[in-house]
Amino acid sequence: MDRQAIHRELERARATFHRLLDGAAEADLRRGTQGTRWTNGQLLFHMLFGYILIRPLLVLLRVFGRLPRGASRAFARVLNAATRPFDVVNYLGPVGGARVLGRRRMGAAFDRVIDWLHHRLDAEREADLALAMHYPTRWDPFFKDLMTIADLYRYPTRHFDFHHRQLTLTEGG
Repeated sequence: MDRQAIHRELERARATFHRLLDGAAEADLRRGTQGTRWTNGQLLFHMLFGYILIRPLLVLLRVFGRLPRGASRAFARVLNAATRPFDVVNYLGPVGGARVLGRRRMGAAFDRVIDWLHHRLDAEREADLALAMHYPTRWDPFFKDLMTIADLYRYPTRHFDFHHRQLTLTEGG
């Protein structure tokens, strides 16, 4: 795994997020997106949340990665069976999250989570990067059936880039 490449991806996402957020008027944040039911502001929160989720996902992977593979396979099957309730929560979370955090706090939260990911990535032991578990592939198109810790560090930026294309904002406003 090329840690420096991941650091560059994280910084690119941070710069893009701030250009989008800082350049948007309030009316732009309330405008709808392409291919989702969210507004631009809500989708920006969802993009931020993709990074926030890495902390608990890393904890889960460290636990399941040390158990027999069948444990995470069964866990992933249970989560896949709960896709419909997940979809509801996944939609409603950004609806409320964007309203609660607002523009300024979303930017600060993005900075904190990116800083944490940089620090955590640098602290990872090589052996731990290969720990793997099964994921609920019905929950997100960027979840693979089997993912390693190294894969998890790349996941949020892939998620970010996908949703970036759905925004109806320009990076200049």
